[in-house]
Amino acid sequence: MAVFESVLVANRGEIARRVFRTCRELGIRTIAIYTALDADAPHVRDADEAVEVASYLDADAVVNAAAEAGAEAVHPGYGFLSERAEFARAVAKAGLTWVGPTPEVIEQMGRKDAAREIAVAAGVPVVPRGEDSPYPLLVKAAAGGGGKGMRIVRSPEELDEARAAAAREALSAFGDETLLIEKYVERGRHIEVQVFGDTHGNVIHLFERDCSTQRRHQKVIEEAPAPTLTDEQRNLVLTSAVALAKQVGYTGAGTVEFLLDDATGDAYFLEMNTRLQVEHPVTEEITGVDLVALQLRVAAGDPLGITQDDVRVDGHAIEVRVYAEDAFEGFLPQAGRTSIVRWPENARVEHALESEQVVSTAYDPMLAKIIVHGADREKARTAMVEALDATAVLGLTTNTGFLRVLAASDAFRDAEIDTAWLDRNEVPAPDPDVARTLVAWVSAMLSAVSDTTTPFRADGWRLAGSPAPTIVDLDRSVTVDRPAGRVEDHLVRQISAADHVLVAVVDGVRHRAVANVQTGLAEIVHQGHRFDFSPPDRVAGAAAHHSDGAVEAKMPGTVIDVRVAVGDAVEEGQVLGVLEAMKMEVALKAPFAGAVTVVGVGAGSQVPLGAELFVVEPDAG
Repeated sequence: MAVFESVLVANRGEIARRVFRTCRELGIRTIAIYTALDADAPHVRDADEAVEVASYLDADAVVNAAAEAGAEAVHPGYGFLSERAEFARAVAKAGLTWVGPTPEVIEQMGRKDAAREIAVAAGVPVVPRGEDSPYPLLVKAAAGGGGKGMRIVRSPEELDEARAAAAREALSAFGDETLLIEKYVERGRHIEVQVFGDTHGNVIHLFERDCSTQRRHQKVIEEAPAPTLTDEQRNLVLTSAVALAKQVGYTGAGTVEFLLDDATGDAYFLEMNTRLQVEHPVTEEITGVDLVALQLRVAAGDPLGITQDDVRVDGHAIEVRVYAEDAFEGFLPQAGRTSIVRWPENARVEHALESEQVVSTAYDPMLAKIIVHGADREKARTAMVEALDATAVLGLTTNTGFLRVLAASDAFRDAEIDTAWLDRNEVPAPDPDVARTLVAWVSAMLSAVSDTTTPFRADGWRLAGSPAPTIVDLDRSVTVDRPAGRVEDHLVRQISAADHVLVAVVDGVRHRAVANVQTGLAEIVHQGHRFDFSPPDRVAGAAAHHSDGAVEAKMPGTVIDVRVAVGDAVEEGQVLGVLEAMKMEVALKAPFAGAVTVVGVGAGSQVPLGAELFVVEPDAG
C-alpha cells in the first residue's frame, strides 16, 4: 500500500480527530488547521502540526496552509469544503492529492437534477416526477440540501406559492433557484448505501444504513444494517448503488441515498454524498473495515485491496449524534462553558468536547457521536441506552437526554420510526423526580456533614473524593418539594459518590448520575439529561429580575432584525425582532398587547442565552 508521509485535514472537531487516529496508525504525519477561536481545541492538540487560518471556508488559505506545512494530501472530512469541486481542483493545482472523488464527479452528483439523470441512465429507480404523480408533491432545490428550498404541496392551489418560496430560499442558500417537483412520500425509510471505488475500475458496496430517525431532514440516530428491509429491497438498493457509482466513474468513499416508500415498498434514489458520512462508524463496526484507511489507499492510487465477497456483516451497530441544543425547548441551539464532561467507557465515542470547554454558536452544534455494536439489534439498542446513561455534560444543555428517551422507546425498539415520525410525535421530557431526589440528598449532606473523610464538604463537593467510592448504607426518606407544592418522600437505601458520580438505590431502583452541587449551584445529569436546580439568579445566562413583559433570548445567537422602537404600540404576538443561530431563526414576539419600553439590542448584536432583548408594558386597560 502506498502511504502518504503527511496529511492535512481541512476540518475541525471530532471528524478531524477521527482522521488523525487512522493516520497515526498508518505512521502518517498529521496537520491540523484552526481559527483563532479554536486555538486550544482538542483537534489542534491531536495533530503533529497545526496552521492557523482565518476561516475553515477560505479555500485559498487552507491550500496555502497545506503547502506551507509540507502536506502531501488533503482530507476534507465532511461539511465545510468537502463537496466543493473548486476546492478539490485548487488542491490538485497546488500539487497535492485530494482524498475524495474527482471535481467533475462532485459537480455532477452535487446537483439533484444531474444526479437524477445519471441514475436513470444507470437503471436506478428514481422518485416519479410531479406531473406523473397525484398530490401531495415535494418541491425541492436542485442544488444543495439539508431541507433548504423544500416545500410540501398538498393541493394545486398551493403549488405556485410553494414554488416561489422554495425558489427564493434556494437562491439565497445555494445561489441557484432551479427546482425539482416530485412525488412526496408521506411515510418512508431513509436508506443509504456505502460505496467505494478505486482508480482501477473496481466498485463495491459495504452494505446499507438506516437513517430514518431524523427531524426536519436532520439525522438523529443511524444504524446498520437497516432493520426493516426485505431481501428483495436490500438487493435492489445495494446493486443500484454500485451501478450508479460505476456509471459516474466514482472513486473513493461515497454514499448513495434512497427513500423507501412504506406504503408501496418501492425504493427511490434521492442523492449521492461525495464524501465520508457522519454516520460512517456504524458501517465500520459491522464490516470491520477502516473507511478512512481505505480512502487514503484509494487516493494514493492503490486498488481497493478487497472484493465484494470479502465484505461481511457482523452484528448490528447504532450511532447517536450529541448536539448542543435543547431538544425539549424547540431544539434551540445552546452555547456556553461546560463544567464536567463524562463519556461512556463501554462505547466508541467520536468527540471533541472536554470539561471546562467553551462551546459557541460559530460552528455546527454537533459535539460528539456515540457508537455501539451488538450481536443483534436489541443488544445494540440496550448497549446504547446504557452508554447514554453513562454520558454527562454539565454546564451546557445537550440533546443527550432526548436521545436516551428515544433509544429506550418502544417505537425505536420496534423499528417503527419513519422519516417524519419525529415531526408527528412528541418525545416526552425526562421525569425530574429522581434527579431532584439525588440533588436534595447531596445538598442535605453538604449542610449536615462535616466529616472530612467523606466526598462531601461544607464548602462544596470535592472533585476527587476517597480513592474508592464512599458507600453509605441508608434506610432514609428524602423529602422533596414538588413544583405544584406537593411534598413527596423517596426512600434512599444506599448511595456512593466519587469524582462527582452518584450511584444510588432510590425506591428500590439503582440509578447513576453525575452532579455538580455546591453553594448556590445544583445541577445533575441523570439518564443523559441535564437538570439545573440552581437558584434562578445562578442559572447560566438567566436574568434574575426580568419583568413579566420581558422578551428574552431563548438561545445564544445574533439579532438579525429589530422591527420596533421604544414607545411603539404592539399587538399580542407581533414580531419585535428575529434571532438567528446555527442556521435557525426564531421570531421574538410580544407576549401581550402594550407599549415597547425597552429595546436592548440592535441588528447585528451578539446575545447570550437569557439576555433581555425587549420589554413590553401591558395596556392600562
